[in-house]
Formats: sequence, C-alpha cells, structure tokens
Amino acid sequence: MVLFWILASTILVSLISLVGIFTLSIKGNLLHKILFCLIGFSAGALIGGAFLHILPECLENNNSNAVFSYLILGIIIFFLMERYLHWRHCHEEEGCTIHAFTYLNLVGDGFHNFIDGMVIAASFIVSLKLGLVTTLAIVLHEIPQELGDFAVLVYGGFTKKKALLFNFASALMAVLGAVIGYFVTDLVKNFASFILPFTAGGFIYIATSDLIPELHKENDLKRSTAAFLAFLLGIIFMALAKNFLPE
Repeated sequence: MVLFWILASTILVSLISLVGIFTLSIKGNLLHKILFCLIGFSAGALIGGAFLHILPECLENNNSNAVFSYLILGIIIFFLMERYLHWRHCHEEEGCTIHAFTYLNLVGDGFHNFIDGMVIAASFIVSLKLGLVTTLAIVLHEIPQELGDFAVLVYGGFTKKKALLFNFASALMAVLGAVIGYFVTDLVKNFASFILPFTAGGFIYIATSDLIPELHKENDLKRSTAAFLAFLLGIIFMALAKNFLPE
C-alpha cells in the first residue's frame, strides 16, 4: 500500500510538468499575476511543510544535533546545486534569455525531480500524513517552477510540443527516484532520518533565497500585498493539513 501511495504521488508530481499547456491560452499579464500569487503560496507552503511537519517528525525520532546538521547540509547542497549546476527557478519569461541553458536546465531539473521522488518515498515510509504533506509542498512548488522551465525551453528554441515532451520526460525522473528511494529506505533504516531534515533544509533554502526574493521585486503595492497574503495562506494551509490529513 505504501508503494502505491509513493507511485501515485510521484506520477502526480510528474504530470505537473504539463502545466505549460494551460498557459497557451492565457494572456501574459494575467499569467504573470497568477504566477506571482502562486510563488507566494508556494513559499508559504514550503516554510510550513518544513517547520510544521518535517522537522517536528524528525525531532520526535532522532537526535536534535543530527537533525539540524542534516538540515544545514541540505541548505549547503541546495546552494551548491543552484550555483554550479544552474538549477534555476526562472519565473518570468523575460528573465529566461540564455539559450545555451535549455539542455542544462533539463539535466538539472531531472536531478531535482529524482531527489523529489526519493524524498516522497522516504516521507511516506515514515507516515501517510507526512507523505501527503511533502507531496503537497512539492506539487505547489513545482507549478511555478515548471511554468518557468517551459518558458526556458520555448525561448531556447524548442517547439511548444517538444518543450512539453522533454519537460515531462525530465519530470518522470521523480518516479525512478521514488522506486530507488523506497528500496534504499527498506535496506538502510537511517536513510529516512537523513533525507527528511535534508529536505527541510532544501525547502527553507528555496523559499527564502529564491521565492521570497522574487516577491520583493514587485513594486506595485496591491500585487505585493496579494502575494504576501498568498504566502500566509500557504503557511495556514500546511497548518490545517497537520490536523485534517489522515495519519
């Protein structure tokens, strides 16, 4: 049953890569407004997922020094991946102008999706609730990211059909990561105690160094207020999930 939830969740995460289809009929200005609020909601959900779900679960079963050491390691590794592997979260088509990065973006995104799959597997093995919350946080983050990745590929010279296909192929790495993560967790009992606080560090890094700075770029008071409210809603959503999701 656990494997079913793991596979279903990673397939859902992979399907998010096709979100670019829905942007084809949306005007640029409206898409920017929607995306901006999604970024705020995603940042709040990542913060809420890390501090309200993953870390409390880890601290219940593990030494606090180990948990926070792995969390710091997660922040460091995510920093290095973004810096040196060009694991880029491009949220505006205007900012995605480096054509040479199209295939590199696919490789980096594939690696990212592989890690997401391993994280989902490890979280479901700990508990159904933690698995669902982790999947929700990843899905909410994937929507704005996949829109950005789609824009990168199209701007880099891919046709829209080819961009969707390659983006989906990259996203399917999450399923491979989940299957490997499932069996690794079964063989190495300490794997979940490492990967979960490591993931919390990654969530915190993405929210604070990538998504929240995007929100600060907006000068319009109404838009920035809407994004801040979306950020709060993301945190509230994760707080409610703590009480209403099944164990």
